[in-house]
Amino acid sequence: MTALPPAPRTDPTASDQPERPMNKHYVARGRITRIITHLCVIIGVILSIFPFYWLIVMSTSTTGEIFGYPPKLTFGTSFLDNVRNVVDSVDLLQALMNTIIVSTLCAALVMFFDSLAAFAFAKFDFPGKKPLFILLIATMLVPGSLSLVPSFILMSEIGWVGTLQALIVPGAANAFGIFLLRQMAAGSIPDELVESARIDGAGFFTTYWRVGVPLLRGGLAFLGIFTFITAWNDYVWPLIVLVDPERQTLQTALQNLNSLYLTDYGMVMAGALISVVPLIGVFIIGSRHFIANIAAGAIKG
Repeated sequence: MTALPPAPRTDPTASDQPERPMNKHYVARGRITRIITHLCVIIGVILSIFPFYWLIVMSTSTTGEIFGYPPKLTFGTSFLDNVRNVVDSVDLLQALMNTIIVSTLCAALVMFFDSLAAFAFAKFDFPGKKPLFILLIATMLVPGSLSLVPSFILMSEIGWVGTLQALIVPGAANAFGIFLLRQMAAGSIPDELVESARIDGAGFFTTYWRVGVPLLRGGLAFLGIFTFITAWNDYVWPLIVLVDPERQTLQTALQNLNSLYLTDYGMVMAGALISVVPLIGVFIIGSRHFIANIAAGAIKG
């Protein structure tokens, strides 16, 4: 009995028919879709950048050029004169320093206290946890303007009216940051990692600092940028509580550029540009860490 020769191996995915070229209709439609998508992105970028460009144009122009018709879309030659007028009208350096102090401390305190509370809400059980969290979320529904008068009375009772503490301490924590970081901690910090730290003898603060903070860097970067920009741009509360001209922040100092009868809009726009430039720098520096941590989390996932 003779053995049969082995049958030749064939690739089941192979086909005897030659590959047909891709339909030209689908190729053309894909190209059109990509072109439309890129056009929409370009238009969105232009619409987003144009207000900043227009701010620069107005800060380099005189009031007459700003209100001229047709509108002038090119840079003027009055920028240095406008900046000189801003420096002569307000104590710009002192206001800038006050704003940097308030914004930096508010951002640092919010990142610390909000992440600490969020880590406790997300990974630890304690009496009244759910009612406290519901009450915390409920405070987000209350308009901030309702707390202006009670906050001013409180600052007056403790003698903080006219001081920078009245801006820093009330902004040291907020419900939005706790809610944001709590949601991130619940999904990005494994319970096993927290339990391992407990078994190794780590306390609450050690577990928070060694386990929670490294895994929440992306959220902390976003919260820090958001809080810094919010504190930098705050106008109503500093206008109410800062009665000392030497303690004014940048936004309240720049409002002194508006005159009752005649306003130099070129000077006002130059002051607005000076207040915006540091925010752009902070965003560029902070967003780099923010995007890097998001990408790292996506790769690990």
